[in-house]
Amino acid sequence: MRIYNTLSRRKEVFVPQDPDEVKIYSCGPTVYSFAHIGNMRTYVFMDSLRRVLRHEGYKLKHVMNVTDVGHLTSDADDGEDKMEKAARKAQKSPYEIAAFYAAAFFKDLERLNIDRPEIIAKATDHIDGMIDYVVQLCEKGYGYETSDGIYFDIAKFPGYGKLSRARLDEQLAGGSERVAVNDEKHNPADFALWKKAPKEHIMQWPSPWGMGYPGWHIECSEMSREYLGDLLDIHTGGVDHIPIHHENEIAQSEALIGKKTVNYWMHGEFLLVDGGKMSKSLGNTYTVDTLIERGYSPLAFRYFCLNGHYRNKLNFTWEGLNGAQISLTRLYDTLLAHKNAPDAEITDTVPGEGRYSGMNVLDAWKKEFGYAITDDLNIPLALSVVWKALRYKTLNRKIYEFVVSCDDILGLDLEAGTEKAAEKREQERIEEQKAQNSDIPEEILALSDERMKAKKEKRYADADALRAEIARLGFKVTDTKDGPVITKELE
Repeated sequence: MRIYNTLSRRKEVFVPQDPDEVKIYSCGPTVYSFAHIGNMRTYVFMDSLRRVLRHEGYKLKHVMNVTDVGHLTSDADDGEDKMEKAARKAQKSPYEIAAFYAAAFFKDLERLNIDRPEIIAKATDHIDGMIDYVVQLCEKGYGYETSDGIYFDIAKFPGYGKLSRARLDEQLAGGSERVAVNDEKHNPADFALWKKAPKEHIMQWPSPWGMGYPGWHIECSEMSREYLGDLLDIHTGGVDHIPIHHENEIAQSEALIGKKTVNYWMHGEFLLVDGGKMSKSLGNTYTVDTLIERGYSPLAFRYFCLNGHYRNKLNFTWEGLNGAQISLTRLYDTLLAHKNAPDAEITDTVPGEGRYSGMNVLDAWKKEFGYAITDDLNIPLALSVVWKALRYKTLNRKIYEFVVSCDDILGLDLEAGTEKAAEKREQERIEEQKAQNSDIPEEILALSDERMKAKKEKRYADADALRAEIARLGFKVTDTKDGPVITKELE
């Protein structure tokens, strides 16, 4: 299995520390508002990674944080805490706000068929650990105190910038553009480990530096170490985390521990909307609820995401989502046709001189699907293999079984979707039959229903007698693959 490591900027063979268990940390939501579909694309990527690792036989120990304190309105350690701002606006406590939006977030995960990581860690449950982490950084000379908080001195960490590939002198020179101006800082780009709280601040805890609250970045370093130890196999997040949040995580973690703390960094690209960024001012920060209100299935959005590689930007449009929903419905319908087909041997082989030439086509599809998912989660290619199988020249139940097995990776509820397709088809048949029989008297329809019941119960003599009774009353019953059709006999 190969995955792209943001740190090295290349695909690498994945080798976990423990051959049986993979340690993963994922940056979770800041629960001050509803998560938008751009956020959810990142978690679809996270879920694909989980599914592929499990498919490859690994057990997972996966931690995701829930930020319910410390994330300021600016990534530049400036402004109000996002939780406190939302609480003031709603006239509720930050804890009420966090509970409400965390519940909404996990509901969205469920609707998108995204697995929950094994460990969910709330920032407010780990304040003591964060304080201890900051104390140790200060003791090692990396943290220093100002009138408004404790800051990390990036000049003392030579590796700062290695994830984003930004040079330290550029960080120092341009720091004032991305961080709050503070004359007490050693360098403009130094970041907050702990903030001192004014009396009116709602969320604050006692610390060696007085009442205060943690910086945003420190929670991930503390919680990942608490649950997963000094070295993680994989750390995931969105590309927006690379230049600041994850850069700062690396600095404070490696400064404290004294060595590399993450083997593979993986990042999901942005979801654009109509070719641009999502913005509240543009009114395009859509949520899963927005999709449902407009008549779309959350799984149609998941299907939409799976058609783009996680490292490529993906442009969301309503037309694109509509196309995804149509394709997903077609997938269910085609899969149903294969489910109802004979279970016959497939003997065709792959022609040509390619990688799979000469191989039985069913075996080739399985190999190709496996190759795609283990080549840096190439889910779009894996999905194309599924469609290749579904479009095979002959309907076959073995194709149904193969495609359903792929759902361990795709997470599109293929079996349930196929059942719904069958129910829909049956309902359409009933409606069509009702339309055809609209001029048939209720007495005749009742006799026909009774006859069908007799046939299902194998009471064939009763069924023949009911057919004769219907004929005596001037109507003819014709059995078809879609059910009985009743017509009036000509006089």
